[in-house]
Amino acid sequence: MSASTDAVRAQIAEEVKVDLSSLLEKDENKKGFEEISRSFISDTITAPTPDMYAYASKASIGDAVYHEPTTLAFEAHMARITGKEDALFLPSGTMSNQIALRTHLKQPPYAVLCDHRSHIVRSPTEVISLENTLNGTIFPHEEIVRISEYAHRVGVKMHLDGARIWHVAAETGISIKELCAPFDSVSLCLSKGLGAPIGSCLVGQKDFIAKARWFRKLFGGGMRQTGFMTAAAAYALTHNFPRLPAVHQLTKKLEAGLREIGVDIIGPVDTCMVFFDPSPIGVSLTELVQRARDLPEPIKLGGSRLVVHIQTSPKAVEDLLALVRQLAEEKKAAGFVNTEIPLTNGKSHSLKNMYVKVKA
Repeated sequence: MSASTDAVRAQIAEEVKVDLSSLLEKDENKKGFEEISRSFISDTITAPTPDMYAYASKASIGDAVYHEPTTLAFEAHMARITGKEDALFLPSGTMSNQIALRTHLKQPPYAVLCDHRSHIVRSPTEVISLENTLNGTIFPHEEIVRISEYAHRVGVKMHLDGARIWHVAAETGISIKELCAPFDSVSLCLSKGLGAPIGSCLVGQKDFIAKARWFRKLFGGGMRQTGFMTAAAAYALTHNFPRLPAVHQLTKKLEAGLREIGVDIIGPVDTCMVFFDPSPIGVSLTELVQRARDLPEPIKLGGSRLVVHIQTSPKAVEDLLALVRQLAEEKKAAGFVNTEIPLTNGKSHSLKNMYVKVKA
């Protein structure tokens, strides 16, 4: 090996070096947690805590493709609590749902029957895919059972996008196993309401999961060193799931406060989401988003959807209600009068979009 080759390699080593910690501002993570506690954008923004990191650091090492021990133990636990034969850890809910459908649909052309707001190609129905919760609303379990009985009677598979199924169990007291029973496959997200940093779990029969495992590899979902990921998810199940009822209480406090001020609540508030329209008090969503952003302690809003999560600060809810109340008083003082004509069910005479996004 020549001295010149060594010098070139040393130069390359210098070029690829990076110290990301030096790029962060002082107390960057502390500021990050403060921002998360005052953000109503989504429950996907939750961050792992030091305790979660500490627990995850104890996980075994290994490659998930070659059956890493911690991940195998977590998958077995997920299969057990859902009442299914097997489970598969995946990096995201999107991949989990897509692999589930690809595994069910053996040979095209087939279609997936979804919510009426979804986009469907007209072909023979092979799978019915439901979501629970949907926009924070709990799908009645009795209705799911009826749909499932019909689907299985006519030879159609049932899949559940259970990204927030944990909220359903926490609110209704129905076990995860019972909620999953009507379905042939279920995708359960670990990084939304539960607050794990990454991951989703797909559950179903052994032959289904065996095929899904092959698709996971095909679509780039086979990961290295997943032990710390599944350990973090296990911590979230143990420590964060019991906190969901408090999240629902805080959400309903936010809903009640907005109603009292005169804001229109669009749709039921069952779990962690409030969809609202501030126009009855003379305030536009854009104005509210901007005013919230300009507070001494900023509040982050994304539009007409408010999502409360395990790291939402109760003070953030109080501050948001105080801001909306102040805006309502300002508009009233300026002479605003609400001209909307409510119907007997308390809703406006106009059909409103449920989810309107606003760029801050």
